[in-house]
Amino acid sequence: MYEVETMLGNTDPDHIVRTIEYWDLVKRKWPQRQHYAVLIAERITKRFFNVIQILSDAVPLIAIQVNIVKSPHGRSLHFTKILDVYEEPDDETSIDAGTYDEAYWQTRSKATLGIAESLLEATREVYVSPELRFNKYSIVITSGGYNQMAFRKRSGNNVLVAFRYGSKRDELLELLDSNNIQYNEQHRRFRFQMTPEMFKEKGGMFVEIARLNKEWWVG
Repeated sequence: MYEVETMLGNTDPDHIVRTIEYWDLVKRKWPQRQHYAVLIAERITKRFFNVIQILSDAVPLIAIQVNIVKSPHGRSLHFTKILDVYEEPDDETSIDAGTYDEAYWQTRSKATLGIAESLLEATREVYVSPELRFNKYSIVITSGGYNQMAFRKRSGNNVLVAFRYGSKRDELLELLDSNNIQYNEQHRRFRFQMTPEMFKEKGGMFVEIARLNKEWWVG
């Protein structure tokens, strides 16, 4: 879900605060959904861009600048995304993955570590000898030396979950839809964000994801 605040003229502190307040209010009302705060203004000055960029470490914040463009056919609105939700690069094949461990993730993101450890236990009945591999930007469940699920820290208490779907795309798509998961599809993977609270509600879904994931992988 996107909580949008629009304003005329230059960005100001009141609208930045209002954007975050609106995001927080709706997020509390529907905690099971993913939420993004969106600020749209005619001009986002350098001063407030820096403020918004700092805040985006804690709040999934998107900033968009809108301008009126004149043409022979009249006037139209042109939207430019100034700041998007920050996503760290994938590093599942990082050459220095062995230098990161559980203690590193205890400091970096307890939420990501907690979900990864819980899912490791939940999927032991499915995967063959699963283990956690700790990278700089991700934690990965591996089985037989192959990556199965990846977890990455996101803004606030959110965790990004990613997994390949192979030949089970339709079945996994139906599973996600039936659990009201808002996902995106990229590089033949499903990706979605969740919080530890959401995991407690939908933890059983991951066992089914692991089962389908294993079926196409073994097949």
